[in-house]
Amino acid sequence: MISFMTQLIPLANPSHRNLQRLLLLRSVMITFMLAATFTLFYLHIPLPQLPIAIAVGGMLLLNLITLLRLRKHSNVHEIELPLMLLGDLAALTILFYYTGGYSNPLVWMYLLPLTVAAVALKRAYAWLLAAVAVACYSLLVFYYVPLSHLHMHDIAGKTLDIHLVGMWLGFVVSAGIIAFFVTRIGQSLREYDQLMATVREQSLESERVLSLGTLAASAAHELGTPLSTMAVISNELAQDLAQQPEQLQQLQILRTQIQRCKEILSSITRNAGQNRADAGQGQSLREFLLESIQRWRDTRPATELVLTLTDSETDPIIFTDRTLTQALQNLLDNAADASPEQILFNANWDETRLMIQIRDFGDGLSEEVKQQLGKPFFSAKAEQGMGLGVYLTQVILTRFNGELNLSNHPDGGVLAVVRLPLKNLRIAK
Repeated sequence: MISFMTQLIPLANPSHRNLQRLLLLRSVMITFMLAATFTLFYLHIPLPQLPIAIAVGGMLLLNLITLLRLRKHSNVHEIELPLMLLGDLAALTILFYYTGGYSNPLVWMYLLPLTVAAVALKRAYAWLLAAVAVACYSLLVFYYVPLSHLHMHDIAGKTLDIHLVGMWLGFVVSAGIIAFFVTRIGQSLREYDQLMATVREQSLESERVLSLGTLAASAAHELGTPLSTMAVISNELAQDLAQQPEQLQQLQILRTQIQRCKEILSSITRNAGQNRADAGQGQSLREFLLESIQRWRDTRPATELVLTLTDSETDPIIFTDRTLTQALQNLLDNAADASPEQILFNANWDETRLMIQIRDFGDGLSEEVKQQLGKPFFSAKAEQGMGLGVYLTQVILTRFNGELNLSNHPDGGVLAVVRLPLKNLRIAK
């Protein structure tokens, strides 16, 4: 199966992603602070309720502000995240000042806002927050309100040092948070590498298309003269063969093909970049398909094309795009080359999507051809073919978020399936 990416998968806005990290981390901090506070109350250790309520309430307010910012689609200014992290440091400092200062076993929580700063902020902001955290911690060594009865308590018949228990819990939570963030950072880096690889691939694809466009323009310029010469000679031969109907009929086919070549070369410059402009008021989808098929039949009269169109009453009006016509003709040409006697064309559509199936009765696709088909300048035809038909068809369909699938039909031959959304082609009523 051959499938082209229609567009890059949009990654989340970096600022919003950073706010999500901060919201999650702050929620963990609040949960842990409340759990520790309730535990100490349960152990009958007196705690100043108002400072704790102010600190936790401030962090809850910051979480509410963060949640509201996440729901907005506007970009987050780069200064917002540092200010929120400074708010977290201020709330922690108030909490620690009234609960033992530097001896508080939860003082390690200063490191959590710095984790977000190191991951999400510029170097200058990260160092600024680190300096503020170190200054706050240092001041708490000298200025704080001590707590009483914080050290030894009996729990389940055992005497435990509450400070050491708090340090143990702090280590457990810190280990979990660091593991979580490192995992997320690693995932973000892998997504970024994948995105860059996709961008590079699409950049190479664009360069190939640009190169093909340059070659096409050069070929159009160079082929104009020999085609004009052949047209003049064919006109003279037509006069000489006026009394020979059979030869004149064959010559007429040749003249038609020469005229067709001249039209194709002229359309390269006349229609480049003007597909939508030339569309005018557009035409119905059914009419577009019939016109494209008839245009192909004129060039391949020897091949029978069995046409089946949907009976749906829906017939959306679309912009006519010559590149889409060319894409269909490429697929029909490939089918006719594999099955010169007969090919099948089936089209079904509704208000939103068009599906086209083109089947030939040839030898099908080998495994080697399946792996290479769709690459530029690869051709499965032994004596003819530039190897660009399927490639250009994919490029054209990609412009309209379409998809091409090529597979072997169970009853023999190749089945080409085109799926094309109509939202980029429809004319609003």
